[in-house]
Amino acid sequence: MPRIKRGVSARKRHKKILKAAKGYRGSKSKLFKVANQQVMKSGQYAYIHRKLKKRDFRKLWIARINAAARENGTTYSKMMHGLKVAGIEVNRKMLSELAIGDPQAFSELAEASKKAAN
Repeated sequence: MPRIKRGVSARKRHKKILKAAKGYRGSKSKLFKVANQQVMKSGQYAYIHRKLKKRDFRKLWIARINAAARENGTTYSKMMHGLKVAGIEVNRKMLSELAIGDPQAFSELAEASKKAAN
């Protein structure tokens, strides 16, 4: 059985990690062992924050809807309940966009939710 030397595959693996670590400060972008640890940790942060990003945006949309709903004489929870009772299916992202970009349409939705809730 011939002897296998792993110089080529090791170099390829090291280059792949060092390329991923470009832009990191100090030895985290220069030395393989430290760079490898940082790339692994960065991957964990990326995974976690992809999930947190969804939560953060939902919180932002709800805050915007609540602010606009209060300007129209209702609250977020009452408005969402009224919309559900009225059978109007608009997601929070679109409601938030309406609250910012088209206040007239948002106020019409608010009125519809008030009528349906009562």
